[in-house]
Order: sequence, then C-alpha cells, then structure tokens
Amino acid sequence: MPELLTVDQAERLGIDQVHSLYERYVSRSQVSLTGTFGFGRDLVDSAEGAWIRLRDGRRILDFTGGVGVLNHGHNHPRILKARDHFRELRRMEVHKNYLSPYVAALSHNLAALLPGDLNISYFPNSGAEAVEGAVKLAYKYHGGRRGTVLHTDIAFHGKLLGAGSLTASPEIHFEYPRLPGTDSFAYGDLESFRLALQRHTDGRGRSDVYAVVVEPFSASSLRECSGAFLREVRRICTEQDIVLVFDEVYTGWGKTGELFHFMHHPGLVPDVVTTSKSFGGGKSSISGYVAREPVFRRAYDNLRDATLHSTTYYGFGEETATALEAVAVAVEEDFPARARKLGDILSPGLAGIAARHPKMVAGAAGRGALHGLRLHQGPRLPSAVRDLVPVQLAKDPQAFAKVLTGAVIAALYREHGILTFFGSNRHIALIVSPPLVAGEAEAHLFLEALDTVLGKGAPRLLADFVREKATAARGVR
Repeated sequence: MPELLTVDQAERLGIDQVHSLYERYVSRSQVSLTGTFGFGRDLVDSAEGAWIRLRDGRRILDFTGGVGVLNHGHNHPRILKARDHFRELRRMEVHKNYLSPYVAALSHNLAALLPGDLNISYFPNSGAEAVEGAVKLAYKYHGGRRGTVLHTDIAFHGKLLGAGSLTASPEIHFEYPRLPGTDSFAYGDLESFRLALQRHTDGRGRSDVYAVVVEPFSASSLRECSGAFLREVRRICTEQDIVLVFDEVYTGWGKTGELFHFMHHPGLVPDVVTTSKSFGGGKSSISGYVAREPVFRRAYDNLRDATLHSTTYYGFGEETATALEAVAVAVEEDFPARARKLGDILSPGLAGIAARHPKMVAGAAGRGALHGLRLHQGPRLPSAVRDLVPVQLAKDPQAFAKVLTGAVIAALYREHGILTFFGSNRHIALIVSPPLVAGEAEAHLFLEALDTVLGKGAPRLLADFVREKATAARGVR
C-alpha cells in the first residue's frame, strides 16, 4: 500500500515540507507567488474572530475578511456549535430520495428576509455555480427563444466557463471558450446599456436578451451603481421581459450596510439574486440563487423540468444547517449595522490617509465594511524589481501599481501583523474588507498602520519588498 499522510502528520509539517509538497503536487507557481509575501513563509495554528495565530505565536489581524467569506469572522462560536450539534446527532448529510428539512427552513428564511416575491431558492456550492444557475434559469424562462445575456465591462462573476464568459476582468487573461451570445455595457452607464439592448433588438422591436447580470456593488473595483441606474434597468427589463440578475456573492449578508446591497434602494427587486461567500458562516461551501416566484414557476415548476437543474451536493446537510445559523447570526447580531459602524471609521480614515499621501494614493472608495485605496500608476518598475517578478507581470501596463500595492501589503504584514489583499480588476486597489465582527479598535489599528506604511514612500517600500522577495527566494526567514 502507498504511504498516506494522516491529519496528525499534516498538522506537523513544517513550512519547507509544505512548500515541497505544493511544488510537487499542487503548483510551483503558487508557491512562488505566495512566497513573494511574508505570509508565504508562515503557517497558521488557529484563528478566532478577526485574528489569526501563527505557529510561532504571533497574532495577525485579518483585514481580508477571507476575501468576503468571513463576515462572521474565524470560528464564530454559534457556527461551531451548529456544526457540532449536527455531527453529534449523526444527522444525514444528503440523499436524493429524501426532502431536506434544512433546505426547507433555509429557503423559508431567505424568502422572509428578501423583498417582494423573491421566494424560491436553490443551493449549489460556489458563487460561480449560483451565477450559472441563475443564467440557466433565465434561458429556460424564455424557453430558449432568446440567445443573448448582457453583463458589465468590469464584471466579476466567477472563473468557470459559463461564469467566466460573463466576467470582464483582466484576472481572466486567457481566452477560454465562451457562452454563445454574451455582450457587455459600461458599468452604471444607462446610455451604454440602452445601446447594448438595441444591438440585440430586431426591426420589429423584439429583444433577443434573456438576462442582464449586474453587480450592484462591484467588490473587485469598488464601484457601485446608482439607485437611478438600477431602477431604470429594472423598469426596462420588466418592459422587455428580461430576467434581471443581481450578483451579490460578495456583498450579501451585511457587507456594505444593508443585508444585500440592492436593499439600499427600497422597492427595488431583481428577478434573481445570487449569494455565496459568507452565506456559509466561514465554514461551509454553499451558495444560492433566489428567484422571483413567477420566473421560477414558469421555468422549472412542472414534473418534466423539476430536476432539469440539479447538482450532487444540492442540500448537503451540514452545509445547509450551517447556513441556517449563519443567516440567523447575521440578522440577530445586526451585521448591516456593524458594517455601517465600521464604515463610519474607515471612510473618513481612508480619505484622510489619501489626503496625507497624495503622491502615492490616487483615491479611496467603498461603503460599509468594503473599502479600498487605489495607488498611483507610476513609471516603469526599477530593474531590481523587474528581475524578481514574472516576465508577464513586468510587461503588464499596471505592473507598477500591482508591485507597489504588493509592497504595501508586505509591509503591513511584516511590520504590523496585518493581513490585506489587492483587487485585480481594471484598477489595482488595496482592498479593506474586515470581518463584521471586527471592532473600532481593530479599525483604528489598521488605519494607523496603513498611514505609517505609506509614510515610508514608494522608493523605500519597493526596496524593502525587493529584499523580502530575495530572502524568500533563498528560503530563509
């Protein structure tokens, strides 16, 4: 028999062993990329709330919020208790032949929380699957008689072939096969939207568009659509019987100050809304799309089509039970109010930092607990830096902004024990996305650290980054 590593053995692996196994069995390039930063040489021992504890005992403030997954923070006690309860009672995970009380209850709760007749839910595993399920629903709603789906020019809907066809971000730089019939319009631009519709309207005024997919708040670029834009898109979609999909995979469950971002605009109701990331409380891989009742009934609610859209793990027991508790926590602990409170600190704090460092910061943007700073695009990378980055990155027109933002991230981690990340859409931004369990003290700690780091200036930050990268390449701390 082959010698298999156990869980205990995995937990005893050192960082060099982890690197070696990644390079052999996962991805050499992933090791090289992560190794650019100090956290690429660290291993985590435990995590709780907004904090991570490393094996060497250091505490790290996690201001990534798990890239949207950790609104509840790490290991929220109520989430852990719900999962322990499920296992202790040996509840059944999933079975195609039984209806699930967890699916029934979770669907009820989403219908109770969402406006209008957003009443019918389906629960796959990832945000991209939720988006694809929503688009597939829209296509079936029209019986295949329409062939075009519209998305925005800065969209990020996922990296599967279908969701990737609707994603318009440089992060997907390789040309994969696409869904047929996709077209884009400028984010938040009504005239561009109307022109896109006209391109797919025949001489008799009949539209070929079956779905419009929009992020009301674009987490990857820190832009949001105006209420006026969203309401007019809603009006036009209703008039032309187009299924309007709001992608709230990142912004759901309180992140920007309302339960879902579109709920900042009372009375606005999409035909479908997608959710994932913190929907699982930071512990379960679950997503969902919630459809207006008439749309779902027309598309799937007949005996022939009842299972036309399904996945193996739909209604996976522990995942759905975890989401039930995650939703309850978000509501009962008032995550939207927590996000607004964090925003009241972060918004003026980041604006002040931008004003104090005009040579480095091009601007700040965001809402609630989802903000960011955009650094200036400077000259060509210094030769010492170019020699340490991949050739493709060195040729990237945004290379300077990417590397400088990376240098800020590295300095925040190395010198202040704060973990951050950057967005990779049209403009590179340092993303500020704390979990909603973070408090005022953590927000002020982050702002003070960021102010100090930016005060070092770009030349010193880049020089420190080069030294750290060179040290990591030699495999020493």
